[in-house]
Amino acid sequence: MTRGRGLRLLALAAVITATALVAAAGQQQSAPVSEPARTWTSPRTPDGQPDLQGIWTNYTSTPFEVPDKNDNPEFYAGDLDGTGRGTGPSAFLTDTTDRQLTKATSLVVDPPNGRVPIMPWAEERRNYKLAHIQDDWVNFTPWERCITRGVPGGIFPAGYGSGYQILQGPGYVAIVYEMIHEARIIPVDGRPHLGESFRSWNGDSRGRWDGNTLVVDITGYNDKGSVATNVATQRVRAIPQSEALHVVERYTRVDENTINYEVVIEDPKVFTAPWKVAMPLHREPDYQLFEYACHEGNRAVPNTLSGGRARDRAARGSASQ
Repeated sequence: MTRGRGLRLLALAAVITATALVAAAGQQQSAPVSEPARTWTSPRTPDGQPDLQGIWTNYTSTPFEVPDKNDNPEFYAGDLDGTGRGTGPSAFLTDTTDRQLTKATSLVVDPPNGRVPIMPWAEERRNYKLAHIQDDWVNFTPWERCITRGVPGGIFPAGYGSGYQILQGPGYVAIVYEMIHEARIIPVDGRPHLGESFRSWNGDSRGRWDGNTLVVDITGYNDKGSVATNVATQRVRAIPQSEALHVVERYTRVDENTINYEVVIEDPKVFTAPWKVAMPLHREPDYQLFEYACHEGNRAVPNTLSGGRARDRAARGSASQ
């Protein structure tokens, strides 16, 4: 290699190196500056519990189940003759707010098809009660009778009256439900469930902390209630519950304004397999819980029954002619 050729090669290498350095510097300068990842730390109550306190709502436009062509939403809503004279509001949940809290096709996330695996006898029982709702007060759900919306049914979206206030104290978590103004007390002090002889509409709740998640185990149900009572739960409304019902809820606060709520429902006498609902609860400090005076001037049950008696009289009059 001659001396001149060697100098030319060294000069070319220097130019290439300088060009690469300039390009790299330009890329580095034009690259966006990334901010450090923001982490959210779950607050604690004075006694050390993860803090779930506040007023939360569950408004959403997501249907409870994935709709099926065989569904009869008017019937589930109590509109037996298709005239719109049912026992509740619209057949499917209608969200009149600007909230969009879920992106799923249904609140039921397991089974994957979004359908609750109901035994045929339980659907037949529901159909009978809905078809004979004008005949006897026992055919109404506990919600219509102003007894309870149930556990976990009371947390399923209803389209209105959907505020929940969570309060905490040493050894306890309390949930105040806007609809039917129920107050649910959940011990988290490690005490065992009540004995088998104790049965109630909403079962016996016992809580524990799994990290930042409140896990609530519920047993001890009676067989008088329904797993879901509001029209927004579609075909699950008025499905009976048995004393074998077992429910496990999970409340996990994932940021300042969101609790992820999950519940697994198992009743081997009513469902062919366990099923799961998942949805967010949204914190709304300005939301007001109003009194839900369920039977003070509420004439739904007596009016429905009196309508049935008028129907019976009309049928007897037609038969006598």
